[in-house]
Amino acid sequence: MLIDPFQRKISYLRVSVTDRCDFRCVYCMSENMEFLPKKEVLSLEELDRVCNTFIELGVKKIRITGGEPLVRKNKIKLFNTLGKKLGHGLEELTLTTNGSQLDRYAKDLFNTGVRRINISLDTLDRKKFEKITRKNNFDRVINGIMIAKEEGLKIKINTVALKGINDDEILKLVNWCGENKFSVTFIEVMPMGKIGEKRIDQYMPLSEVKNLIQKKYSITNDPLRTAGPARYVHCHETDQKIGFITPHTHNFC
Repeated sequence: MLIDPFQRKISYLRVSVTDRCDFRCVYCMSENMEFLPKKEVLSLEELDRVCNTFIELGVKKIRITGGEPLVRKNKIKLFNTLGKKLGHGLEELTLTTNGSQLDRYAKDLFNTGVRRINISLDTLDRKKFEKITRKNNFDRVINGIMIAKEEGLKIKINTVALKGINDDEILKLVNWCGENKFSVTFIEVMPMGKIGEKRIDQYMPLSEVKNLIQKKYSITNDPLRTAGPARYVHCHETDQKIGFITPHTHNFC
């Protein structure tokens, strides 16, 4: 069992399988990114060995991330090998994705044993989506989300709150997620190095997001605690959980 200096048992591992992404979100990447040479990225076999070692040391939950993990070549092979560990040391295999490839891989993911996924989606407006991601993939992402839902995957939407960009969509996002039985988590924009954007202009404290939600919906604190930094409330009208990740106003590190 892995135990950190604060005597906490380590049972959750996030594994980035690539630094590459098919989007160029304005709060995350520059438009012309330089990625790691492929020879410096672990092979799928090496990633499998690392994950299996952590499982042997007591890790019960593994989340596959990126970049965008579903742009990694032969990625389903890794999900298949890790999926075979479910019930044999591993309790849950999950994924964080931008949704661009779900129309192709949702069924495969479910068949490997994945049951829950997090999807990054900052707007329900096609033009805003293109402005934020610098890509014209809105329809494909929405279609992929619905395909994942039909395949039986439980979905949580992650939304970065962006002042002057999607702050007028907070209630719309809560309502849309509620109608589709999705959880939703709002995230404060975080510093990500030099990406050519004025981050302070985008920053919106989640206290303002919470106040906007309370104007229309009844919410109460939810006792749910996951391996991540989110704190949750329960929205009674939509019967959904709403999470808040606040790296600035309530630093979780």
